[in-house]
Amino acid sequence: MSTPTGFMEYTRQIPADRDPLERIKDWEEFHKHMSEEELRTQGARCMDCGTPYCHTGIELTGGTSGCPVNNLIPEWNNLIYRGLWREALDRLHKTNNFPEFTGSVCPAPCEGSCTVGLIGKPVTIKTIEQAIIDKGFSEGWVTPQPPEKRSGKKVAVVGSGPAGLAAAAQLNKAGHLVTVYERADRIGGLLTYGIPTMKLSKGVVQRRVDLLAAEGIQFITNTEIGKDISSDQLVNDYDAVVLCGGATRPRQFKIEGSEFEGIHYAMDYLNSTIKSYLDSNLEDGQYIDAKDKNVIVIGGGDTGTDCVATALRHGCASVTQFGTHAKAPLERDEVNNPWPQFPNVYTLDYAQEEAKALYGRDPREFSIMTTKFIGGENGRVTALETVQIERIVDETGRKIYQPIPGTEREFKADLVLIAIGFDGAEQTIPEQLSLETDRWSNVKAKYGIYKTNVDKVFTAGDMRRGQSLVVWAINEGREAAREVDKYLMGSSMLP
Repeated sequence: MSTPTGFMEYTRQIPADRDPLERIKDWEEFHKHMSEEELRTQGARCMDCGTPYCHTGIELTGGTSGCPVNNLIPEWNNLIYRGLWREALDRLHKTNNFPEFTGSVCPAPCEGSCTVGLIGKPVTIKTIEQAIIDKGFSEGWVTPQPPEKRSGKKVAVVGSGPAGLAAAAQLNKAGHLVTVYERADRIGGLLTYGIPTMKLSKGVVQRRVDLLAAEGIQFITNTEIGKDISSDQLVNDYDAVVLCGGATRPRQFKIEGSEFEGIHYAMDYLNSTIKSYLDSNLEDGQYIDAKDKNVIVIGGGDTGTDCVATALRHGCASVTQFGTHAKAPLERDEVNNPWPQFPNVYTLDYAQEEAKALYGRDPREFSIMTTKFIGGENGRVTALETVQIERIVDETGRKIYQPIPGTEREFKADLVLIAIGFDGAEQTIPEQLSLETDRWSNVKAKYGIYKTNVDKVFTAGDMRRGQSLVVWAINEGREAAREVDKYLMGSSMLP
């Protein structure tokens, strides 16, 4: 333990963010950094619990509690307190291939299950994790580590998101010849196309990709398995195949007026902006533009929040975000949302903070459902109709949303972005290989085993579990690599 009384002596501190009204003028990351002395103090708050819930990821009541990659959090908190940064980096890389990704975009379920949070504010875990890897790169400690010998076995990884990259990194470490196939023009999957640059710099993604390439992993872009190369050919050409294609089918939202122009799925909107920004700093105009438009975002999750932030940077006239969920309480509900569950409390994410600074209010509307789109003579959306809803339990025990009579409203809208989630994996590869899928169209494979019903074929990440967190994708990619290594070699030294 750093100091037995640190959690009583020091208060929680997190890094300040750039001013909201300034940061919406650019596409740069919005977080600032803390000094090493401040980080050392935050590390001192860690209790090194006898039962540290922070580093064991489990799912409780539909949410994640603790760290799915089992980061050795108390250990590297103590090392930071002692000033042993290089040792802390070694501990961090022992469980997490890409702490620069999780340090930027993970919602930090580890902090939600921190024991200090039982009676106060949790340890600043995520910030310390990010600081460790940042220092590792700045000091030149993070270098390519190619395997000493090769097994001669060839493995194909389909998809270069966090699950695919984690699987590739571990399999390469085991000495296998790994080729990663990506249908987009850049490696990174949702890390590149999906998460806006202000949350995760694409230079950070490319830096890690370059390291993996230097370690011997081959990356092939602009190649879609099932179209450019048949799925059967891929299986025939490799000793094993790991499918990490994600859950990329947008959930359909079909109501009256859905055919009007100006209604787009969130990922089409986000990806067009990211690609145009990377290609030309938005000068090519090849993106869905929210400038001077009244924007409605349907969906209260992270993707919807990213749409709000992107619309603000486009220069929208207004932006409103709809969520079917009720407004969360200011304090944790100890009965229905007890520790170590992730605390469901009212907060302003970065985009809502920006919108409030610009327009004077939280852009979110809670417990609301869109019932109809209204369009003009030109065929473009001009408004939408909504109704307030309440969550009830019907006679069969199902939880459903019920409209509240008399709460109908109309919102002006020039651009509508649908961010209500995803309906599982695309079906081209599963159909070509006759893979078993579940009722959500995810590829069937048991958690911890990852083997499909087809010999040589494994799957991990969102393609197996459905839409989830980046940290769960890394967890599954690492574990799938271990199972593939066992399949190829009879045993495995991978964690």
